[in-house]
Amino acid sequence: MRCVLSLVFLSSLFATTCSLSQPASPDHPPLRVGIAGLVHGHVHGFLEQFLHSPEIEIVGIAEPDRQLATQNAARYGFAQALLFSDLEEMLQKAHPQAVLVYTSTYDHRRVVEICARHGVHVMMEKPLAVSLEDALAIQKASFSGKIQVLVNYETSWYPSNWAAHDLVHQKAVGDMRKVVIHDGHYGPKEIGVEPEFLSWLTDPKLDGGGALFDFGCYGADLMTWLMDGQRPQTVTAVTQQFKPDIYPRVDDEATIVLTYPKAQAILQASWNWPFDRKDMEVYGQTGYVITVRRDDIRVRRAASGKQDESREEQVAAKALAPPHDNSLSYLRAVILDGAKPDDLSSLETNVTVVEILDAARRSAASGKTIRLAQSR
Repeated sequence: MRCVLSLVFLSSLFATTCSLSQPASPDHPPLRVGIAGLVHGHVHGFLEQFLHSPEIEIVGIAEPDRQLATQNAARYGFAQALLFSDLEEMLQKAHPQAVLVYTSTYDHRRVVEICARHGVHVMMEKPLAVSLEDALAIQKASFSGKIQVLVNYETSWYPSNWAAHDLVHQKAVGDMRKVVIHDGHYGPKEIGVEPEFLSWLTDPKLDGGGALFDFGCYGADLMTWLMDGQRPQTVTAVTQQFKPDIYPRVDDEATIVLTYPKAQAILQASWNWPFDRKDMEVYGQTGYVITVRRDDIRVRRAASGKQDESREEQVAAKALAPPHDNSLSYLRAVILDGAKPDDLSSLETNVTVVEILDAARRSAASGKTIRLAQSR
């Protein structure tokens, strides 16, 4: 049964000090946004949620596939004048303040390097890149162009994850020792993703891998956040193909083990589960917290130091306050209000995420544990 948090040690857990979003006005103009690519299925979720928001004005869409661009223009009512086949041309003529990237992961580097030359900020869908080499190139372009590069994860907007993070950092469950993170569903083809999305999602060059990159990135992001940016000492991964007839070129099952001086993480990524899930278990020395989808957590702590007298309680996490409640509010806050990028979406965190995924891919291929260099 869900209940409202009332325990003293949790009472201030969910307080968030953020500026509230405001409707567009002369003092609060819409953010001028360009879209790069229409081949990532998440573009539809963004447009369905925010197309008519007064917070943004979509000023250009760069998609080289003219048929795909025209189909989406008809679907969402875009004027043909907004469509461009070339990103450079769109930036020069439409002058967006930010570009939202819905290309393949492989194309992220190219998009950021072009945007950096024009001084245009970028938010992309996870993960940041298909390789550490590309991630470092993106970081270099960001610095040279003085632009923000942000990475959007669905799980960044889960109140349950923020509640678990705060519990860990308040030492409410003792020092963190083990984290198990689950992210997966029963496969992109099985759930019916768009053909233009499926074609690159199952291409090892364009996606970096299969479930390993598609879902392993969530766990790597959350664990790096929980560890305050600390990089793991070692990365060990096992990947498998349970459905080679459907996914002949990429893995569809992956497990990644990360070790730190006093903690361990197990990241489970799958295109084989009977139901979709995105949750994590965090075990400390004196208790644990388990997220229950987006909105709840299960907490158990030792009662007065006596583990056998403790009991588990499921509680509802407080809703996140703007700008941390959705990707658009967050993007506006960083670009227009000068807010500092949070550690879930920041470029620094996500370079580490790609470093983990890159090492995991090498570990799975070699059957060996990869020890990360002390510094990059």
